[in-house]
Amino acid sequence: MDKRDTAFLKQQAKRVRIEILKMLTEAGSGHTGGSLSAADVVTALYFYKMRHRPDVPNWRERDRFILSKGHAAPLLYVVLALTGYFDTLLLKTLRKIGSPLQGHPCSKTLPGVEISTGSLGQGLSVSNGIAIGLKIDNLNSRVYCLLGDGETQEGQVWEAAMTAAHYKLDNVCAIIDLNGLQIDGPVSKVKAIEPVASKWSAFGWNVIDIDGHDMEAILNAFDEAETVKGRPSVILAHTVKGKGVSFFEGKVEYHGIAPTRDELEMALKELDGNG
Repeated sequence: MDKRDTAFLKQQAKRVRIEILKMLTEAGSGHTGGSLSAADVVTALYFYKMRHRPDVPNWRERDRFILSKGHAAPLLYVVLALTGYFDTLLLKTLRKIGSPLQGHPCSKTLPGVEISTGSLGQGLSVSNGIAIGLKIDNLNSRVYCLLGDGETQEGQVWEAAMTAAHYKLDNVCAIIDLNGLQIDGPVSKVKAIEPVASKWSAFGWNVIDIDGHDMEAILNAFDEAETVKGRPSVILAHTVKGKGVSFFEGKVEYHGIAPTRDELEMALKELDGNG
């Protein structure tokens, strides 16, 4: 199968959303909105762009993915399971005592998790460190870092942005999940981050602005980022919080609330799931 088959990738993204909702409902807690909004981007990474080997999670030449917005752990867990890092049956144990699938990803307990994340603002700094190490080791591997738009209110993000540009880390690609909402409300009201594109450009980054739910645009963005030399790239992915389920979309209250059983049933019908 052609890895760039957008129909296949869209189908995988739908399956990712279905599994996210199932595991969140089973757990009774977790982050719905931000996991669904970034599903298309992360699906494209794992099923198309990234070089990785689920059978050898620590393969030296792998590309790395850093989930800086660690509360979207359900998304990472589902994609790791569907690409073969562990059995999908484990998804039912989200947030349960003793499960490796906790509310935020832990690199010590789960294969495929590069680093434990959840304290917002730190992921890009970590990505820079990994990227520098890869260059020292003369490896062509790349580092992809997913940040939330509210997360970019953190000062450390901009220190990291300066660092990546200063060291010409063209093996770093940041993705901003611009869904416009954070736990306390609209990002524009909590602390406005616009003009996003011109800020990243002023910090020396190659900026790629896309619809974060347009699979073809996502693939083109990742391909473009890989060709840029001498500076890092950032993909500004304009998304919808809770994307894929009409009654979750654009609702700030679903930032950190799991679906009820009834909501799950309605959501699966919308997503053509089994249920």
